[in-house]
Order: sequence, then structure tokens, then C-alpha cells
Amino acid sequence: MTNPNPNPNPILVTGAAGRSGGARGLLRAGLVFLAAVQFFVGCWALLFPRSFFDVPWVGMGMSYNAHLMMDYGAMSLATSVVLGVGAVTMRQTMVRTGLAVYLVFALPHLVIHIRLLHHLTAGQRVPLLTALTAAVVIPVVLLGLTGPTRRDTP
Repeated sequence: MTNPNPNPNPILVTGAAGRSGGARGLLRAGLVFLAAVQFFVGCWALLFPRSFFDVPWVGMGMSYNAHLMMDYGAMSLATSVVLGVGAVTMRQTMVRTGLAVYLVFALPHLVIHIRLLHHLTAGQRVPLLTALTAAVVIPVVLLGLTGPTRRDTP
């Protein structure tokens, strides 16, 4: 029996507008960076929830909740998996899914913290807003590097 699909390989990201060189490397590096940050934060919040909560822009003067911190850690680890799989496979649908999953968290997270700035000193606000804004800008830029939408052909 012959394979009806002459190209059984998954559709791989080749970079912006089909170029394969630097854009693909930058995309992979960005995915690895986001996955590593999510993995680090996830492990910290899951394994050492009190330590994670004690960071001023995490606890923000609110009551400690170990369950919430560990759940956040587990969610961050899950996000690191989908970003990591995207970085390894470079399959367009996986890369885009990973970045979308990350953005579904990162954008509301930024908005929430903007609304809660009154808990922080001026010196705490700048690094927090810088990091959270970068957490939105980076995946948006990376999505632009995934190239045009292509479909598997039967």
C-alpha cells in the first residue's frame, strides 16, 4: 500500500516568510528561554511555595496560600512542557500552540498586576512591569517568526 502523503514529515517552522536561517534560530532560542523561565518559576513555586510567595510582587501584602502557590507552580511547569515540545519539534502548530498558551496566561497576568500596583513601592513597580511586559512582547514577536500558515496536504 502506498502512502497517500508523499511528505510524511510534520510541517516545520522555517522562519519568517519561509526563510530558514536566523529567524528559526531566534524562534527556537525564544521558546527555550520561555520554557526555561516557566520551568524555573514552576519548580520554585511548587517546591518552595513560601519562598516564592515572599517575593514582594508575588505576595503583595496578601494572605499566604500554599495551595494556590503550588497550583501556580504546577501550571507553570505544564506551560514549560508545551513550550519545550515546540522548541524541540519546531512544528508550526506546536510552536503556535505553546506561544498561545503562554500568552493566555501572560497578558491577563500583566493586566492583573497593573491593577494591583498600589501594593508595591515605586522601586518594585518598574522591574515587575518591565518583566511582565516582556513576557507579553516576547511571545508576540516569536509568533511573527512562525511564518505563514501552512496546512498538511493529503
